[in-house]
Amino acid sequence: MFTGLVQAVGTIHRAGKKVLVEVPTSFPSIALGDSIAVDGVCLTVAALRNKGFFADVSEETLARTSLGEKATERGFVNLEPALRISDRLGGHFVSGHIDGLGKVVSIKELTSSWDLQIRWQENIFAKYTCDKASIALNGVSLTIAKRKEGNILSIAVIPHTWANTSLQYLLEGEFVNLEADLIAKYTESLLEQRSDMADKSNQLKTKPLEISDNWLKANGYS
Repeated sequence: MFTGLVQAVGTIHRAGKKVLVEVPTSFPSIALGDSIAVDGVCLTVAALRNKGFFADVSEETLARTSLGEKATERGFVNLEPALRISDRLGGHFVSGHIDGLGKVVSIKELTSSWDLQIRWQENIFAKYTCDKASIALNGVSLTIAKRKEGNILSIAVIPHTWANTSLQYLLEGEFVNLEADLIAKYTESLLEQRSDMADKSNQLKTKPLEISDNWLKANGYS
């Protein structure tokens, strides 16, 4: 589990069947088996290297996130170690499991912030967003300023976040990793299960029990 509060910016590139993530010296110490959010994708430290670590990345992860392209180009990535029980939750609950890709529609520098316009590529995930909701963009915990037509999200980025994350390197047309609010997805799942249980209960109430010879045999009566 992560918070979306990026602690460093590193680089990623392919290293045979693995990826090599290089981290700055200011990043917390890393141990084998640690979970690290790399541009919002939860990766496991498979081997250590001076100033970095190796991680296994499945074909599914490379295909459904931006890591495949960034690893090819030795791109910049946001880094965050896993949340500890004693840590403050300054952002929001981030699982490190990417819901889908977004595309940068526009980047505008305003007087005291940057305005990012991001379009969800898959309509199924856009329903988890609304004005002032939380969203993780390349692992950064951000607030949606406004949801627009066409699954476009307007996101305001303050100068501190812009300067201390890889968001400053974004380009229009680039794909980004998006993770919707975890609580919204759990809430939807619980409500769907509750609705299914209510439907089954109503069906049992409205459908009278028919006792027949076959029913008696099936229920242990001979």
